[in-house]
Amino acid sequence: MSDHRQSRKRRYITWGVAGVAVVAGAGIAAQTSMAATTWPAQKTYTGRAFDTCAAPSLTAMKAWHTGFYGAAAVYIGGKNRGCAQPNLTASWVKSVSTLGWKLIPLYVGAQPSCQTGSSPEKITTATAASLGAADGADAVAKASALGMKAGSPVYLDMESYDITNKACNDAVLTYVRAFDKVLRAKTYRSGYYGFTSSSAKAVATATDKTDLPGNLWYALWDQKNTTTTDWPWGATQFTGHSRAHQYMVNSKETIGGVTITVDRDAWDAPVAITG
Repeated sequence: MSDHRQSRKRRYITWGVAGVAVVAGAGIAAQTSMAATTWPAQKTYTGRAFDTCAAPSLTAMKAWHTGFYGAAAVYIGGKNRGCAQPNLTASWVKSVSTLGWKLIPLYVGAQPSCQTGSSPEKITTATAASLGAADGADAVAKASALGMKAGSPVYLDMESYDITNKACNDAVLTYVRAFDKVLRAKTYRSGYYGFTSSSAKAVATATDKTDLPGNLWYALWDQKNTTTTDWPWGATQFTGHSRAHQYMVNSKETIGGVTITVDRDAWDAPVAITG
């Protein structure tokens, strides 16, 4: 996830310091408030995925549809989204879905107050709950406008921060819970992108899992295409097609004559419902 909210240099600094199936019930174990709702069947993709800052053109997506990658993450919104998205429209979503691509909606919401660097939207203790609710509603609106239907996941992007700062970490978890509650109230599944050393660790190791995401996309740049052998937490956590692993970043690749710099992901988790 390079160059998306912050410079590549700063991302490496903060890192240092700090197959498709339809499944009815996978990926919701940690989402305790979902039990009373009838949900659309979850669409799950298992295989290689990529993410890149700006959604590629339709021509590029056609060239890249060779079978090596089967899914692509797209930045649907958030005040901290780093790239303009001229290609990301409802028409583009429909066209690439028709080609066979699976899409992974990613929302770059508010970032921690204790995070290195500046962000247009920051989480504070006083604003965490209200910001989370507002951003959750915006994320659903953005996904829906692109043709990503109810039952789709939205992955909340949380960059690296000092999770030993209790006040800051508590505010982040309050924000995440508020974001997720709004998603689920609108029948969208909750997902979360973060770093194994910090933001993902905060969610995975939280004592109280109430209203925390049921799907975890962890950044661990070990170049291992797996969601199991390098999984850093308990084997019973985020099972049932609920894990994704960003294992390589800034990979300049040419497929079908088209060159794109991407981050590589091992995927075994929900993707958008677009059909």
